[in-house]
Parts: sequence; structure tokens; C-alpha cells
Amino acid sequence: MKKMFAVKVEEGREGRDGLPSVGPVYRNLLAHHHFPPIDPHLSTAWEIFRASVEKYPGNRMLGWRPFLDHKKWGPYAWKTYEEVYGETLCAGSALRAQGIQPGARVGIYGSNCPQWIVAMEACSSQSLICVPLYDTLGPGAVDFIIDHADIDFVFVQDKKVKELLRCKHARRLRSMVCFTSMTEEEKDGAASVGLKSYSWNDFVRMGKENPSDLLPPQPFNICTIMYTSGTSGNPKGVILTHENISTCIRGVDIFMEQFEDKMTVNDVYISFLPLAHILDRMIEEYFFHKGASVGYYHGDISEIQDDLMELKPTFLAGVPRVFERVHEGVLKALEELNPVRRKIFGMLYNYKLNWMKRGYKQKHASPIADLLAFRKVKARLGGRIRLIVSGGAPLGSEVEEFLRVTSCAFVLQGYGLTETCGLTSLGFPDEMCLIGTVGSAFVYNEIRLEEVPEMGYYPLGDRPRGEICVRGKMAFAGYYKNPELTRETIRDGWFHTGDIGEMSENGVITIIDRKKNLIKLSQGEYVAVEYLEKVYCVSPTIEDIWVYGDSFKSMLIAVVVPHEENTVKWARQNGYQDSFSGLCSLNQLQDLILQELRSTAERNKLRGFEHIKAIILEPQPFELQADLMTPTLKKKRDQLLKRYKGEIEGLYEKLSGVKR
Repeated sequence: MKKMFAVKVEEGREGRDGLPSVGPVYRNLLAHHHFPPIDPHLSTAWEIFRASVEKYPGNRMLGWRPFLDHKKWGPYAWKTYEEVYGETLCAGSALRAQGIQPGARVGIYGSNCPQWIVAMEACSSQSLICVPLYDTLGPGAVDFIIDHADIDFVFVQDKKVKELLRCKHARRLRSMVCFTSMTEEEKDGAASVGLKSYSWNDFVRMGKENPSDLLPPQPFNICTIMYTSGTSGNPKGVILTHENISTCIRGVDIFMEQFEDKMTVNDVYISFLPLAHILDRMIEEYFFHKGASVGYYHGDISEIQDDLMELKPTFLAGVPRVFERVHEGVLKALEELNPVRRKIFGMLYNYKLNWMKRGYKQKHASPIADLLAFRKVKARLGGRIRLIVSGGAPLGSEVEEFLRVTSCAFVLQGYGLTETCGLTSLGFPDEMCLIGTVGSAFVYNEIRLEEVPEMGYYPLGDRPRGEICVRGKMAFAGYYKNPELTRETIRDGWFHTGDIGEMSENGVITIIDRKKNLIKLSQGEYVAVEYLEKVYCVSPTIEDIWVYGDSFKSMLIAVVVPHEENTVKWARQNGYQDSFSGLCSLNQLQDLILQELRSTAERNKLRGFEHIKAIILEPQPFELQADLMTPTLKKKRDQLLKRYKGEIEGLYEKLSGVKR
């Protein structure tokens, strides 16, 4: 009998009267009969922060690396909980001195840093609504949010001041505070649009000289309007209340109580995912709740290895692409070893994996393998990692297994959206049967699948599949100023995620598709392009792929970013000496990749209309090109279409035999 990870609390039912079929309702095992009670003394984000300040005043809270004169980043400097609280009170008082009233929206625009958190907590202290602006959204979306959210006041990183002032709606702003200080040119630019500007130190000083009483929020008050970048159209403003935030934190507490290893005040998190994204925001909120430490990367993701070695974090969270690069880095290092050492690594890997599959915890499965081989993998991550969490998109099974075996840490995969406060479901440590899944319903959620007839997904069959729907205490309050979208998304109390899942008999969910990335070809066939991209991306010469279909065409095409190292290796073996960019223009490379795509399609038994018929080779990764990816590295399909429109039209004309 399979081990259960969730409990069925309601049976499914067949569709009737035009309504779709729905699968059984599942809850977390810890919420079998009802959701656990919330702590009445920690019912808002502000109460949680303030309680931690009282309990852990001298603990290190926020860390950053000062830039040294000789073009190097220094060791981490720290502010304690007490110091951050004092600065927060001053910033909150300064906001009041500006005439800002409770319920007003305050923007925060910039990379992760201590000032970001102080600004966020200052909003909570005065019942203001924090509106994060994605650092990588670009001025178009930032301009939209300033206007849509009625923002009058904004905290901004020094590097983003010019971008902010270029926004059409910058004129509606009354004041802005720079995380550090501004140049005279930037001050003049702000003044020219009627905008008061302050350096960080001046603003904090203003609050110190004009102290105000706290105006703490109620649980039902809005904590944040978090705009999701999405993959098309304008961002959507997700309304999250203080109750949403505090419920999520309480849920993590309850979830963690099950396990032998506990989080302590000595744990350290390295923050590099955008703070404007729900995953990083909730992780930091939880670390603050536990009196632990958060250290910020210095801003260049390509040099994060240096930050890892300096900070030596115990907790690492990232999107799948981050962990794919860790995996690729280790495999590349293995290739440089002599054959004997490589073989020994493989033997130790299989030995430890075998014991883990038998039910042994990773730390007990093979201490000798950890000592001889895997401690070096752990060392690449700073040497102290205890927990790794992947979110934002499904993590490949091969990469997840590799991390579970070699990282010497707990590895969890979770699933969530901004609309569910970042946690819809969560896996369990040391459960190898959960590899490739996103675990079971989180503590304060209920989950069920709903039929998607146009895609052939049915939630009451032998393999229940359908759109994942969520209900519970962590679901958002709605989309800001968008009641139509709210009604479309929340039906009968259930939030419809747009993600397609498969539910196992023990309540475990696997993400298999995306409803919104469904396209219809000219013959009427529906194609799930995101699923196809996951299938095709396993080809050794493919680094990334964007699959495209036109509803007036019968064939799929794709833009492929070749895997540089494997492509160069193939080229040298076949006598080509061009640069990587030059290789991408070779017909021979196109033919090779098309053949690999055909083989992959046949191996995975894809239907004929799911085969890729033609490709465009792109040497530059999508994430390095402006506005083609969201901050969580999901493809912006409308932007990709704009970028490659001319080449796509040329490919289709070539396929149909029409000359230009």
C-alpha cells in the first residue's frame, strides 16, 4: 500500500448541466478534520516582525556586502533585529510626515537589499500597502503599475532612478526616496516633474525628528498588492491580506514540526530571487519570524558563487534553471576528472541512491560517499547548506534526484502562485517517491482537479488529470481593479490556477501542463507547447527551446538555443572552426538538431502534429535578451513572437513552398 501524503475529504463528481467534472478534494494530513487554528497574537505581518524583534533583538537580521575601493566586494556586514526595527520606525514616521494616510499604496522599485525590507516593514507599521515593482519588469510595466495602483510615493534603488523618471506617470508621484543617494542631475530630473526626492539617510533622519505613533494593521487589511509579470499582457495586481501572510507563516511552522531537523536562529538564507516575487518574499518573512539571518547577493547573478562562499548559507531557494546550472557545473567538473575517479563517483552515487530508495534518510544513506565525493558538491554551495527548495516551475526529475543524492541537504520541490501566497503544495524531505512531483496540499489549502475537455484531461479516470483548483485560507482576495478577471478565476470559491496536474492515489500532485499555453492549429488539434518544450529540451544539443504554432498553420516550428559546449564539441569533431554564433548559421547544425528533435518526438510517442518541422537557431540565451523572460525565467510568448516574427513568417513560407 502506498504511503499517504494527503487525505481525501470530499468525493469527486461527474459534470452535469454544462458544468465540468471535478475530482476529489484533498487536504494536508495535518488538516484532516479542519484547518489548524491561527495564532491570534501573530495575525499580521507587522505583529510577526515585532514579536521577533522582542525575542531576538541582538540576532543578525539583514546582511549585505559593501563595495570596497579596489573594485572588490567586502565581507558581509549585518544589521540586528533591533537596529532594523529602529530604522523601520523612523522610515514609518517619515512616511506619515509626508502626509501619507493608512491604506495608501507605496511602491518599492529595486534589487534585494536591507533598505527594501525596511521600506516594506515601514509600510506595515503604518497600515500602508506595499506595492513591489519587479526589478526586471522594465519601464513599460513599472509605468503601468504606478498608474494602475495609484502610487504616490516610491522607494527606489539608485540604479533605477533614471528609469523611474522616464515613466510617463512619474508626474503623478509626490515623493521618492533613494536606497542610497542621488546625483544632482537626478535630483534636478525629479524636481522637473514636480517630485520631491530624498536620500535614504535624509529620509530616516526626518522620521527621527518627527516621530509618529504606530498605526498597526488588522488581519483583514491589505498587506501588499503584488503584480505578477505574467507571460502576456499587462501585469495583474494580486491582493494579499495580512491574514494571507500570517496564515502562510503559521502553516510552515506546523509543517516543520513533523521533522526531526528544526530551523534555528543560526540558519542563513541567501536572497537572490526578486523580493518582488512571492517565493523570496515569503521565505524572508519566515526567516524573520524565526529570528534567523538573510544575506543579499551583491547584484550580479553570474558571480553568486562568490557570495555563496562568503555567506556560507544553510538554505538555498531557486527556480529550476538555477539548479540545472548547478547540475551542469558538477557534470562539467566530472568530465575533467580521470576515468577512474569518474567511475568511482558514479559507483558512490548509485550506492547512496540505492539506500535512499530503500527508505534511508539522505544523511544516513552513505556517510562514506558523502565524505569521499559529495562534500565537494556541498562545498560549491558554501559548505553549510541544509535545505534546498525549488519553485516557480517544475524541476526535472534527473536534476532533483542528483541534488537529493549529492548536495548532502534536504531537497524539496514546491508549487505555488502569487495568488496562493506562494504555497499551494509542498514535498517532503527524504521521500524519494516524490521525485518529479510537487508534493501534496499545503496545511491551509484544499486542492482538487477540474476537467479540461478540450485538452482531454479528465479528473475521475484511472490517472486523474485536470486543472488544479485551490481553496483555503491562503488564497488571495482578488485582482486589484479587475473584478472581471477575479470572477473568471475564482468560481464557487475555487481559484483556478491554469496549471494542469495529475493526482496520484496518495494525494501527490505532478504538474504536467499549462492550460493557458494551449494553442490550436489550423486542423483543429490542440497543442500544449509548454509540455512539448519540456520534452524537447532533453536533447543534448539544446539549451532552451520556444515552440510556436499559428492557428492558421498546420505545423509547429521552434526557436532553439543550442547548448554551446556540446555544439562546439560536435563542430570540432566535424572540422568546423567557427565561433558559436557562426556555428548557429550552419545548415548542418540545423539538420543535426532537427534530427534530434525527431528522435525525441518518436521516443516520447508524440503525435505527428506535435513534431517540430523547422527551427531558427539563436546563439544568445533568451534570459540574456531584453524582456523575453519573466523574473522567474518563464517565457514571455508575446514578446518572443515580436522578436522573431519576421523569421517565423519566412520559415512558414519556406515550409509551404511559397517564395518571398
